[in-house]
Amino acid sequence: MTRLVILDFDGTLADTQPLIVSTLHRTLAELQLPPRSDAECRSIIGLPLKECFVQLSQVDDATAERCAEVYRRVFDEDNHPGVVTLFPHVLDTLTALHEQGLLLAICSSRGRPTLDGFVKTFHLEKYISAIVSANDVRQHKPHPEPVETILKQLNIPAGDALVVGDASYDILMGRAAGCRTCGVTYGNQSADDLRAAGADCLIDDFARLPNCL
Repeated sequence: MTRLVILDFDGTLADTQPLIVSTLHRTLAELQLPPRSDAECRSIIGLPLKECFVQLSQVDDATAERCAEVYRRVFDEDNHPGVVTLFPHVLDTLTALHEQGLLLAICSSRGRPTLDGFVKTFHLEKYISAIVSANDVRQHKPHPEPVETILKQLNIPAGDALVVGDASYDILMGRAAGCRTCGVTYGNQSADDLRAAGADCLIDDFARLPNCL
């Protein structure tokens, strides 16, 4: 029986892809690093910020840190009200699940400041019982530590939790923690990617999430 739903944020709850991709392009250009395609930029969404640049541009740790600093500044400059929106049916579905007594949590590779900012912007605080950001763990997706941290905080066994995300990193993380997993196909990776990672369930609309509980 599912008692807890652990949700990714970017690409699962909110459509941040256009802002993230444009910010990556601007960051690479500012630091005079080789440009990357939109598809290459989309493929690393969901990883911790420094790791994104390590994989995207094969840079060393110091350069990745500089990239992350520039990225944060550019992201904040371009993150105007209305640029990022929730996907269709997210708020209605979260409301219904909360009213049914399910616990809801967010597990994201996003930094705590912007993640908390988005949660407040979309008025999600009343639905969310726990939040784990990139700043809250030592090991990141696809390592199970983020999920295990939430399970411990809420005292829920892994078998009673469902991990929901749009990337293979989310699915691998959830499986490694011993949870069931659900992949959303409208985010940053394809249904084939999610299926290959071992997702137990795939949905093309957030409103279909209750069917996977």
